[in-house]
Amino acid sequence: MKQNISEAELEVMKVLWQMKNATSAEIIEVLKDKSDWKPKTIQTLITRLVSKEFVQVDKGNKKSYIYSPTISEDEYKDEASKSFLEKLYSGSINKMVLSFVKGNKLSKSEIQELKDMLKDE
Repeated sequence: MKQNISEAELEVMKVLWQMKNATSAEIIEVLKDKSDWKPKTIQTLITRLVSKEFVQVDKGNKKSYIYSPTISEDEYKDEASKSFLEKLYSGSINKMVLSFVKGNKLSKSEIQELKDMLKDE
């Protein structure tokens, strides 16, 4: 993955993934109802995402730039999952699943669902 995305930056990415492309005013409009961030804060988050190359900017329209994601939500989730797995479990899915199973009491139906999923793979 290019770099990490902060929780706040991820909220901006979620808006862009949903809208496909948007102006900063449109992103601000969506996020102002979901957070207590000031417009300047949201603009800063957008700028960071551009510098991290998760968002591209189309400067064709002089009045307002159009922002769009350079990575799909599924691609991001895949890369973030791999990074998480590598950092915490040395890349071992077995260790991760065992940790989750041991740390959380699973119902019989959840255990059966896991078994069925593993059989299908």
